[in-house]
Amino acid sequence: MANDLTALEQWAGALLARLEPAARRKVNQQVAQDLRRSQQQRIKAQQSPEGTPYAARKPRKQLREKQGRIKKQKAAMFGKLRTSAHLKLNADANQIAVGFLGRVARIARVHQFGLRDTVCKNGPEVQYAERQLLGFSSADRELIKDSLLRHLAEK
Repeated sequence: MANDLTALEQWAGALLARLEPAARRKVNQQVAQDLRRSQQQRIKAQQSPEGTPYAARKPRKQLREKQGRIKKQKAAMFGKLRTSAHLKLNADANQIAVGFLGRVARIARVHQFGLRDTVCKNGPEVQYAERQLLGFSSADRELIKDSLLRHLAEK
């Protein structure tokens, strides 16, 4: 995969070098938005970059069931993390970055690499399953190529 990214970087670098910095920044912004949208859709589908599903959540202990109440719909895993408020992008004339910042970045890192962390402030320490939130799939590399060519064709 590293070879694919290097080849993509060389190919895109040659095309982007011909543009003025302002135009390059605009193209990079559009490509970053397309890439973020792709990452958000993959997180929503709960799939790793390779296409395998995330490890299932551990079952929760059922507290006593109360009759006559409507059960709440089960919340999607990483539902808020995939929003634009948390999944930030940074694009300038020379680089594109899509990722998490601050406290959200810590939570995402724990899940990305399957690390140990405390559940809450004074809670127990738990080993989390590895769930890759961010990464490049072959579809993402094709998306970058198509997006770059589409935005360059507009010029």
